[in-house]
Amino acid sequence: MEQVQRELEEIVGKERVFRNEPMERHTTFRVGGPADLYLTPSKEELPAVLAALAGHRVQRTVIGNGSNLLVSDRGIRGAVIEIGRQMAEASVEGEVIRAQAGALLSSVAGIACRAGLSGMEFAAGIPGSVGGAMVMNAGAYGGEMKDITEAVTVLAPDGSLLRLSAEEMAFAYRRSCIEENGYLALEAEFRLKRGEPDAIRRNMEELKERRLAKQPLNYPSAGSTFRRPKGYFAGKLIMEAGLAGYAVGGAEVSAKHCGFVINRDGASAADILAVIRHVQETVFAQSGVALQTEVKLLGEF
Repeated sequence: MEQVQRELEEIVGKERVFRNEPMERHTTFRVGGPADLYLTPSKEELPAVLAALAGHRVQRTVIGNGSNLLVSDRGIRGAVIEIGRQMAEASVEGEVIRAQAGALLSSVAGIACRAGLSGMEFAAGIPGSVGGAMVMNAGAYGGEMKDITEAVTVLAPDGSLLRLSAEEMAFAYRRSCIEENGYLALEAEFRLKRGEPDAIRRNMEELKERRLAKQPLNYPSAGSTFRRPKGYFAGKLIMEAGLAGYAVGGAEVSAKHCGFVINRDGASAADILAVIRHVQETVFAQSGVALQTEVKLLGEF
């Protein structure tokens, strides 16, 4: 691993390669053990980084803002690549916003608002990055990324760059073609509509107030823990199962919104997973509905 680290440092610089980096610093759950290696490459450095890791047969894990992840207390073996602050540029071209994968959705929505472009208001409160949003077709309050995405530039496993249309992205509920094809999202193009900045801002503020009123935003979490089952609402099923406030260690089903599992007080990843599993088992036993997680598990559980 030391040889790999030295090679990566030559590519991105010593200041952006970390050994045994605690993943609790990089997830919104604020849990997770150490990654063997953690690095933050730029778009230009990324191909060389991937080639170096492949050459040494080092497992790689790519993350964005860490907002939809539960990382094991044991950490992650191999190298974690953060598509983040080194790949966060965004620009406005007419009614199109081009944003690199590491840009935060909230930041891009703010840029759209200031440019008088409407259509991205729903994304302003999603605590994720553009890249992650492309992977899972992120959505909120009736809007989804598929509604505004015109094209996505990805890095294919063979190292080639592809510009995929919205149709080629095969967007569906909380999924796209990216993960199944082994692509890495590099940049997205969003086509929006002209609007009044003040009206756009008011809409964003109204959605923010709704989130503050209904969601436990004062505690670390990964947002909605479970996918919405067809014909049901996960939070309602969990509440009806009597699980509001159910806790294991420092992890808890939020009484404010039962669709959220929160890190209430120094939870471990094992605590959070235990709550998730208990919720799934109890809801299935009572309603016959199998809840699937939106949260992605990384590492050894």
